[in-house]
Amino acid sequence: MATKGAEDAGVNDTGPSEVKDKPLSSDELDKLTRYFHATLYLCLGMLYLKENPLLREPLKREHIKPRLLGHWGSDAGQSFTYIHFSRMVKKYDLVISGPGHGAPGLISNFYLEGVYSETYPNKSEDVEGLQRFFKQFSFPGGIGSHMTPETPGSIHEGGELGYSISHAFGAVFDHPKTIALTIVGDGEAETGPLATSWHSNKFLNPVTDGAVLPVLHLNGYKINNPTILARISEDELIKLMQGYGWTPYIVAGSNLEEMHQAMAGTVEKCVQEILHYQKEAREDGKVYRPRWPMIILRSPKGWTAPRKVEDHYLEGFFRAHQIPLPKVHADNEQFKILEAWMRSYKPDQLFTEEGKLIPELKELPPKGNKRMSANPITNGGTIRKPLKLEDFRKWAIKVTKPGTLMAPSMNTFGEWMADIMKRNPTNFRLMGPDETESNKLSAVYAVTKKVWMGGYLPEDEDGGNLAPQGRVKEMLSEHTVEGWLEGYTLSGRHGLLNSYEPFIHIIDSMVNQHAKWLEKCAEVSWRQQVSSLNILLTSTVWRQDHNGFTHQDPGFLDVVANKSPEVVRIYLPPDGNCLLSVMDHCFRSTNYVNTIVADKQLHLQYLNMDDAIAHCTKGLGIWPWASNDAGAEPDLVMASCGDVVTQEALAATALLRQHLPELKIRFVNVVDLFKLMPHKYHPHGTTAEEYAALFTSDRPVVFNFHSYPWLVHRLTYQREGQQLMHVRGYREKGNIDTPLELAIRNGTDRFGLAMLAIDCLKGVLGNRGSAARERFEKEKIDSMAYAYETGLDPEDFTGWTWPF
Repeated sequence: MATKGAEDAGVNDTGPSEVKDKPLSSDELDKLTRYFHATLYLCLGMLYLKENPLLREPLKREHIKPRLLGHWGSDAGQSFTYIHFSRMVKKYDLVISGPGHGAPGLISNFYLEGVYSETYPNKSEDVEGLQRFFKQFSFPGGIGSHMTPETPGSIHEGGELGYSISHAFGAVFDHPKTIALTIVGDGEAETGPLATSWHSNKFLNPVTDGAVLPVLHLNGYKINNPTILARISEDELIKLMQGYGWTPYIVAGSNLEEMHQAMAGTVEKCVQEILHYQKEAREDGKVYRPRWPMIILRSPKGWTAPRKVEDHYLEGFFRAHQIPLPKVHADNEQFKILEAWMRSYKPDQLFTEEGKLIPELKELPPKGNKRMSANPITNGGTIRKPLKLEDFRKWAIKVTKPGTLMAPSMNTFGEWMADIMKRNPTNFRLMGPDETESNKLSAVYAVTKKVWMGGYLPEDEDGGNLAPQGRVKEMLSEHTVEGWLEGYTLSGRHGLLNSYEPFIHIIDSMVNQHAKWLEKCAEVSWRQQVSSLNILLTSTVWRQDHNGFTHQDPGFLDVVANKSPEVVRIYLPPDGNCLLSVMDHCFRSTNYVNTIVADKQLHLQYLNMDDAIAHCTKGLGIWPWASNDAGAEPDLVMASCGDVVTQEALAATALLRQHLPELKIRFVNVVDLFKLMPHKYHPHGTTAEEYAALFTSDRPVVFNFHSYPWLVHRLTYQREGQQLMHVRGYREKGNIDTPLELAIRNGTDRFGLAMLAIDCLKGVLGNRGSAARERFEKEKIDSMAYAYETGLDPEDFTGWTWPF
C-alpha cells in the first residue's frame, strides 16, 4: 500500500497492496501503534542509554553510553513484522519459530513479552531492570549487537548474512505444527546463499513439515549503497519471486495506520493460505507443492526517525543504517534531536510508574510458550531425543589379518546409515549437494528416497530414487543444505552432511559461524545441548586424481582447527571398522562440529572391530602388527593420519623392513587429529608423557598426513623432539594423475617416505642405506614412466597388501 508520505520517506510508490482488508478496529489499531512505539523506544534506549531509562529527568550526556554501537535501520520494520505475526500466533493458537537477522527490533519485543526478564531476572520489568537491559547492549560484559545465543528465542545469529531462509526451513522440516516467520533484509537478499535458498520451497512436504513465511524487507539501503531488489520495478520483483515458486503479497508505505491495516490483513491471508494447503494435503494424504505465500514489505530505512538532520537525509536513507545520530556527545543539535525523538514515543504514557509496560498493552502478546521468544524449538536441546542406534558392530568388516583385505569402507557405513534412517523416521536427515550415490551411501535408498517435489518423469523410475516423503535432501548448494542441517539440529534433531572434500570450502565461513554459535551457547546456562553438526568429507584429495587439480584440496581441516577447542573435533578413520566406531561416537555427541574424513573407494582393512573400537577410543596408538620395536628403542617412528596415506606409510614401512631388516620401526596411527596437541590447548590433547611414549623425544618421525603438512607441525609445536618431525602431505601439486603419481608428486608415496626415512637415519645406518635408497628412487621413476605410458599404476601398487 503506497501511502501518503511514502515518497517523502524515501519509499518507492509501488501501487496498492494485494490485500484490501482492514481487519483492525480503531481500538486494536491504537494499541498496536502504541505497542510498536514502545518497542522503538526500547530500540533507541539499547543504542544510546546507560542511565535514566524512561527519561524521568532531562537527558544528560552522562546518561549516554560512551561508545555507540548497533543498528537502527531495520529495527522498525522487524519489530512491525514481529508484532503482526504475534497477533496471528494468538489468534490461531499456532506454534511459530521466527529465525531472522536483527537485534534491537526483536529483543525489544522479547523484553516486552516478559521472556527476557524470565530468563534474566536482573533485567526485570521495572526501572532498574530496564536500565540494566539498556546498558548491556553492545557494551563490555553484556551482549553483542546481533541475535546472539544469549538471546532467548534465537537460533539464528545473522552476523554473516545469507542463511535466514535455509535455517528457517531446517527448523520446520519434520515440525508439522511450526510456521517460521523469516525476515530477510534486502542487503542479505543480495548474497548467493540467500538467493539459492529461495528454492527450499521445493523440498517442503505439506503433510509432514511445517512452513516458512518469508518477509522480504525492502528498506532500500545497505550500509552505504542502495539495494538491488528495492530499486528494480515492482513487476520485475514480483516475477522474480513467482519464478522462485512463491506467491508474493506486497505491503508498502510509511503511514502507520494504513500500514498496520495492510500488514494485519496480509499476514492473516498468508497464514490462512498456509493452513489451507496443509489441511488439504493432510486430509487426503496427497503430497504436492503449493506456491507458498511470502510478503514483500517496503518501509523506510530507519522508519520513524527524523527525515532530515543537519540538512542530510536520515529516515529513508543509508545514514539510518547503524547509529542514526552518531555525534550526540559533541553536537548539541543532535543531542537535542535525540531527546525529542525518544520523547516523541511518549514513554511516560507507555510504562507504569514502576517501569513496566502498561496493562492494556501487556495483554497484546501471546502467553507462555506461544510467545515466539519462548518457543521450545529455539532451545532445541530441551526437545532433543537421542537417536535410536542399533549396535554398529553388526556391520563389522571381518578382518582376520591386517592389511590384506580390500573392502568398501563407505559402502559398509552406508548400510548402517540405512538402518539409522529406518529407526529414526522423523528426527534424522541425510543431506548433501548431489552426492549420496557418488559417495557410496546409496544403501539408504532401500529404506528411504530423496525428497523431490518438482515433478516426475518416467525415467526417474530407473534409479532416480525420488519421492515426496524421502528423508534424503540433496540440492547443489552446499550453503543451503548446510543451513538446513544447522536449523534442523538447532531445533532438536539429528543429521549428517556428506560432501566432496575439495568443495566443502564453499561453506568455510558458514561453519565458522555455527562453531561460534555453539561456543557461546556453552557459556549460557539455560541453553541445552543440541546434536552435533556432523560433516562427512569423502571423494578425498588422494582419490581425485581423475578429476585433476581443481578437485584436490584437503584444507578444510585447517579451517576447523582454527575454531575453539571446546566445539570442534576432527577424525580421520583409517579403515571401515574405525569409520563405524567414529560415526557412532559422533551421532551420540552434542554441541560439536564433527569433521570426519574418509575416502569412498575400496581400501585395505587393518583392524578387527574390537581393535578398531579400542584404537578410536584412544584416538591414536601404536599398531603392534606393523611394528618391530617391541621391547626396544625404535630407530624410527613411522606415523600416519588418514586412510590413503596410511596405506602408503605401511608400504614404506614394509619396504624398509624388507631391505633394511635391522631397523627397529614403530608404526603409529592417528584417528583423532587433536590428540597431537598438548592437553592444555585442547581437551583431547595428550600430555607430554603420553606423546613421548608414542613418538619418542629423540627419534626421527616420518609422518604421512592426509592434508597440508604444516598443520601437523602447528599442532605439535614445541613438543620435545619436534625438530625431528618430518611431515609429508598435500603440497598443492596435482593434475590428471594416477593415484600413485599424485602421491609421488606430493611426497606421500611409499618410495618417497622410505627414502626420507633413510635420510633421517644416517646416524644409525651410515651409508648402509644407499643401495636401498637407489632402488626406491628407481621404482619411483619407473612407476611415473609406467603411468605416463599406460595411464595406470603398476600392479604391485594396486594389488599391494601387508607382507608380514
